Amino acid sequence: MNHLTFDLEKPLDFIAIGRLCIDLNANEMNRPMEETVTFTKYVGGSPANITIGMSRLGMKTGFIGRVADDQMGRFIINYLKENRIDTSSVITDKSGSVTGLAFTEIKSPTDCSILMYRDNVADLKLEPKDVKEEYIKQAKAILISGTALAKSPSREAVFLALDYARKHGTVVFFDLDYRPYTWNSREETAIYYHLAAEKCDVIIGTREEFDIMEQFEDHRGDDEKTAKKWFDYQAKIIVIKHGKDGSIAYTKEGEVFKGTIFPANVIKTFGAGDSYAAAFIYGLMQGWDISKSMEYGAAAASIVISSHSSSDAMPTLEQIESYIRKCKNGEIITT
Repeated sequence: MNHLTFDLEKPLDFIAIGRLCIDLNANEMNRPMEETVTFTKYVGGSPANITIGMSRLGMKTGFIGRVADDQMGRFIINYLKENRIDTSSVITDKSGSVTGLAFTEIKSPTDCSILMYRDNVADLKLEPKDVKEEYIKQAKAILISGTALAKSPSREAVFLALDYARKHGTVVFFDLDYRPYTWNSREETAIYYHLAAEKCDVIIGTREEFDIMEQFEDHRGDDEKTAKKWFDYQAKIIVIKHGKDGSIAYTKEGEVFKGTIFPANVIKTFGAGDSYAAAFIYGLMQGWDISKSMEYGAAAASIVISSHSSSDAMPTLEQIESYIRKCKNGEIITT
């Protein structure tokens, strides 16, 4: 029992809206960006990674977004199609925009950073007219992410998608996905995050991301008060992530669940949140209880941080279950 109701008559399981970009992950490990000379290209962007993860888990998925009219944009569309993601609402932007790039620095397994290029990017050119009511009506669930709220017209497109979702009973997930370099100020972030969060059924983020969204509140840092605040709106489940200390989920009915932590042979830290979200949402959509959904999310996160990529490493259900089984049998330990 997880207190969410999905319309099983709808043909699409899950769609996401927002950021489609390129990750360029450093091939030279344990050194700073200044000394890194080769990178491997992957599809990136939090909502893209989560959608890829959902597709790998067997869900029928789609995406709403814009890509640049360039080689990178074509690479993204081809990759989505190869992963059985419907791209009928992925538009090629003709305004001269570019594809966002994220260069990753892997100084150590726990000291990683990302250098972002986000000027004039195609994903933030998404317009309200790109969001089709009928497409959202056909989906059991939709995911929005915070990055898409950072600029107009993408911001308005997301709010229109939220209105359509609420109108047609599409369950809304909000991945806070805070990226400071996309915003003009923390105050602007808090205001627009708040307006979006009011319309969402499930909100997932780190403690730091919730603090940014709630910076005008006096209860920052208090998980229980954070959950209670959003239950006064549409939210039914709040998930607050605490990094290596795991995650905590709260329900509107007053339940509290502490997430499992699995060992991992960590290569890098990024990608964990996206893989966690994909497997967690998958579990909820299967009607699993929250504890089991969190367990699968934690296992998926451990798999991805043990891999060089994020999108390419999104695991299948069989891989997650095998990982959980091996961990419980003591076959996987942290190096």
